[in-house]
Amino acid sequence: MLKGSNTPVPNAALRVELGWRAGAGVPDADASALLLVSGKVRSDADFVFYNQPAHSSGAIRHEGKRTTGGRVTDALLVDLARVEPAIETVVLVASADGGTFGHVPDLYIEVQDAAQGTPVARFDNPGATTETAFVLGEFYRRQGAWKFRAVGQGYSSGLEGLATDYGITVDEPQQAAPAPAVAPAPPRATPPAVPPAYTPPPVPQPAAPPPPAAPVRLTKVTLTKAAPSVSLTKQGGTSGALHVNLNWEVRKQFSGWSGKFGRPAAMHSDLDLDLCALYELSDGSKGVVQALGNSFGALHQPPYIHLDGDDRTGAVSTGENLTVNLDHKNSFRRILVFVTIYEGARSFADLHASVTLQPQHGAAIDFSLDECTVPSLVCALALITNTGGDLIVQREARYLVPDRGVSPQRTVDHAYGWGMNWTPGRK
Repeated sequence: MLKGSNTPVPNAALRVELGWRAGAGVPDADASALLLVSGKVRSDADFVFYNQPAHSSGAIRHEGKRTTGGRVTDALLVDLARVEPAIETVVLVASADGGTFGHVPDLYIEVQDAAQGTPVARFDNPGATTETAFVLGEFYRRQGAWKFRAVGQGYSSGLEGLATDYGITVDEPQQAAPAPAVAPAPPRATPPAVPPAYTPPPVPQPAAPPPPAAPVRLTKVTLTKAAPSVSLTKQGGTSGALHVNLNWEVRKQFSGWSGKFGRPAAMHSDLDLDLCALYELSDGSKGVVQALGNSFGALHQPPYIHLDGDDRTGAVSTGENLTVNLDHKNSFRRILVFVTIYEGARSFADLHASVTLQPQHGAAIDFSLDECTVPSLVCALALITNTGGDLIVQREARYLVPDRGVSPQRTVDHAYGWGMNWTPGRK
């Protein structure tokens, strides 16, 4: 499509894919959407992005990133049939993280039929220089039907400036205003005497206004070797649900070790990774949440950790998902999130995996796993500890090699001193 052109789209579930070519020095980019009435959002809840990944109506959901064949994509699922009747426009946005779009090659937006996977519309951004955010396209209603327009409007003020233009209240550090000079108080006059029988009527006080809604936080937290930990408490993520997602993709058709010299062995198509969690509660009880043995846990009773299911695709929209109920944070002493290879490979080598921890309140926390150079079947991902009421997330990204005849679960237990008794199990 050319800039400014439009095309009809079906009133159905559509996948909106933001894509670009990966490479050294290429900034990251993020997809987001704003739901507008008369050109503005109704509230900050009408902004769907990495820290607020789903709209309350269920019409829009941020699905996340994939890297395939040298290209990176970030996707949104937009179900136009579920968009509220009051919404006139859904604006589709790209924002750069760590640079400008002048350094992001082959930027495009593509709309696909979510059920069929077939393209419906595509707009290749014609070029960029110093822009740090773009409105690449928009869905808009016209005579009861939906259309897609290729926009290509750039902003040099980033996602913050773009979102503010559409009515979003953004949380940003504010410098304290200088204290005003204090003038000396004038001498107090002695009030006239009031007769004892007279009581002045009370002055009515106006009702206090409701507290303003919390502003949107655009910050992201990426854990690295140099900065491996973050406080959930300081991020504001100490209540509600903490969603832990693991997703992966196969970089090559090899994984594992075989033969005398440890050469990599072929990877099977039925690769199955399992996200798991060892937990220790404040009352001293310990256990594991995992698909093996159908130990899926529980969210509203101990251990307050629940494994959503058992995924074999690694897709960002599904993947392996674990939920921690932070409303019971005082019940936790420590939680170790780890991943095992159940079948399909003999090592994590040549798997590209990433972990995202998304608190219900506060910034998303993400990190990638390092390159695996050992024949590892289990990887410790993140350790969450309760230190004086402060929840600390520590990036582990630690590959462990089980001894012969020792299970991956027993291996990670021994490495972190959990001290549990293990018996064989099946899924």
